[in-house]
Amino acid sequence: MSVTTTARFEIKYRSYLTPEGRLTGTPPAIASDPDLLKRLYRMMVLVRIFDSKAIALQRTGQLGTYASCLGHEATHVAIGAAMAPEDVFFPMYREYGTQLWRGVHMEEILAFWGGDERGTTFRDQPLDFPWAVPIATQTLHAAGAALAFKLRGEKRVAVTVIGDGGTSQGDFYESLNAAGVYQLPAVFVIANNQWAISVPLKAQTACETLAQKAIAAGLPGLQVDGNDVLAVHEAVSEALEKARGGGGASVIEALTYRLSDHTTADDARRYRSATEVEDAQKKEPIGRLRRLLVARQLWSDQDEEALVQDCQRQVDVAVQSYQAYGRPACSDMFDYTFAELPESLRAQREAALAEGPARG
Repeated sequence: MSVTTTARFEIKYRSYLTPEGRLTGTPPAIASDPDLLKRLYRMMVLVRIFDSKAIALQRTGQLGTYASCLGHEATHVAIGAAMAPEDVFFPMYREYGTQLWRGVHMEEILAFWGGDERGTTFRDQPLDFPWAVPIATQTLHAAGAALAFKLRGEKRVAVTVIGDGGTSQGDFYESLNAAGVYQLPAVFVIANNQWAISVPLKAQTACETLAQKAIAAGLPGLQVDGNDVLAVHEAVSEALEKARGGGGASVIEALTYRLSDHTTADDARRYRSATEVEDAQKKEPIGRLRRLLVARQLWSDQDEEALVQDCQRQVDVAVQSYQAYGRPACSDMFDYTFAELPESLRAQREAALAEGPARG
């Protein structure tokens, strides 16, 4: 019997910005772009302040169940900053940093979590898809759009985000397989925040990394520090350039941590320790970028105070706009689902309207 090795694989890890705000290795070009660094930082702070306000609205009965993005700001904002305007984004349900960077308005996000279908139609971002609460279905949508881009000869890329738990879904594997077989212009980002609601990563998979799940589909997989906005931006930018040039899809695993509950319907204290969260807090993304800016004399206490005040003002304006939406129409559940309503649902729509508004 002869035994030979038929193939070898490896997963590389990329990180430049330490939790202390120091640069290591050979940082990407954006590390030398003070204007972009400050723009990234401003958006990350805005997202965090918005996130805190959204939770407060939910706790006071002004919003439905809400999925916080606390701790994910670097990954999400970096994705949006790397994408081209003509690309299309397929979010999960907490990628507000990507969406805000690409033109979605905060009041639209609030409307969605307030149960208003008008929040799923973005007035200044008509290309991107709305949130996908069913786990992993957004990856199928991204693969389908990427196939359409390729067939049309368009230099566009479909970008989607999935959580660590979502990578256990068949939809995810099917999407990667299609992307590999057809060499689709797509980028799959895994936001590995260590917890799929109450299930830890070690109880979900025996893989050493989630990035290696790309290998079975014939795709390159890379792992990055998801709390390092520089590393994520560089990785996504490279994957986008590769896809746009006909080189096919890529998978990027961004290692981060969910500092919040899974949603406002969850209580993470029931399944993870305070020590674990405190340790993760020391590595969170906003503080490390601020420390870099301060060390370079690009940021001051006065800058921080002015930024926080401006962000709070923007959030307050968005909340007022959301509250001015008024009560949604009963027909919205039909009108915002199909471009052309099927006959069977047309009858249901008419019946719902005939019954009038619910009482009680």
